[in-house]
Parts: sequence; C-alpha cells; structure tokens
Amino acid sequence: MPVKIRCTICFFVLFPVTLIAKPAFCDAVFSLSAETGIVWFARNDIRIPADDGTRFDLLDLTGSGVDPFIRLYASYEFNKRHSLRLNIAPLKVDGTGTLDKDVFFEGATFKPGISTKGTYKFNTYRLTYRWMYHRSRNWHGGIGGALLVRDAKVELQQGSLKASNTDLGFVPLLHVYGAYLFNDRLSAVLDIEGAGASQGRAIDAALKVAYEWPSGWHAAAGYRTLEGGADNNSVYTFAWLHFVLFEIGYTF
Repeated sequence: MPVKIRCTICFFVLFPVTLIAKPAFCDAVFSLSAETGIVWFARNDIRIPADDGTRFDLLDLTGSGVDPFIRLYASYEFNKRHSLRLNIAPLKVDGTGTLDKDVFFEGATFKPGISTKGTYKFNTYRLTYRWMYHRSRNWHGGIGGALLVRDAKVELQQGSLKASNTDLGFVPLLHVYGAYLFNDRLSAVLDIEGAGASQGRAIDAALKVAYEWPSGWHAAAGYRTLEGGADNNSVYTFAWLHFVLFEIGYTF
C-alpha cells in the first residue's frame, strides 16, 4: 500500500542559524526557512522487544514509495562566529500490507497473510550551536553540537489486535558544517549532525547548493540522508531515509 506521510506544520519563534551569507551591515541575523521535497525509505527493520521479539521489515506494510515531507528552521547568528539553529522535523508514515511470518511484537503475536496496518512516527526537535572556526573568501567551516529530542512510535494493528511502542528521548549530536562560496550569492553547503555508540547511531547529512538574493530571500536544493537506530536491551530499530530537498527562506 502507498505510504502516507502526514507532516504537522508548527508555528515557532526562536533564535538559530542561517546557512547563507548574512548582510554585512548587521552583526546579528535572524532567519526563517522551510525545507520540503520528497522522501523514501531504503530500510526500516524492527524487533521489539529486542531479546525475544521477531525481526521484521516495516516496509512490507508501509511501503517504500516517494512521499512529501517538510522541515522548519529558525536561525539566529549572534555574530560571524557564533549561532544557534532550531529544527522541527515531523515525520509519520503508515500503510497496510501482510506479514510473511508470525511476528511477536510488544507482547502480541501478529499472524501472516492477514491485513495488517503498520505505523512509524519519528518526529524530531533539534537545537544546534555552531562555532565558525574558519571564514575566508571561498571557504567557511564550522563545528558544534546539537541536542535532539525524538518523539517516536511503532505500531501494528490486525483488526482489534493492536500493539505499539513509544519513545521520547534526548540524544546529543556532533555538528559539522562546511561551505564553498562560488561568489557573494552562490554557495555549496555540507551540513552533518550525528553520533554513534554501541547502543545505536544517528546520522543526518545534507549536501545542497544555495543562493541568496539581495532582498533577503534565499533558496537551496540538494540531497539529504537520515540513517540510524537503536540496538539495546529494549528495542532494535534501524531506518534509512533519502530526501530530495528544496529550501526557501528569508533573512531579516
């Protein structure tokens, strides 16, 4: 069945970071932007509980088709060196299919060959600090850290039988930024946030080409990949997503 991705557009006001060059007349810069485009899954493996649950591919139920997405950003650059960025990234997919084997999930057994609805939610809220350690005519480089708040859920339903696992947690990430400026308006941007440990990993990386108009508007287009999951005593979940993105925003 086709995947349905329902993205909730959120209203927000905050301080964080513009990815494009800021006006020379102002040390502090505030910007808002929205990123949209298409997304698809390459992987979505689940085993809950991790010790005695059944590993299955949630894509058998939700599918791996191309669907729209949206991400929202608010950025505040204090000066040429220090900045903050807020990212709100809602993501929810669901679909109906059939399992190819008995699946023991969250205390319930789901039978093969029966219409089964699967739901996967992974909403994230992220605050990033960046220190620009290098600025030259053509190259910008930055490093920092991010705090990610995840609101995740996996759910299976067969008729009246339903089981779900929810997770609300915090994850610290390393932030790496690089940009090559072709001229005063056009740049290529690499933006990576991630972390890894024996219990799991998370990587969010984007490569895009950005352009800024004198009016304050900026736009970008490119590719993003999101990969990671958890492998601990409670859950085993790993997903890999691909995005083709377009971003539009305004710098005040």
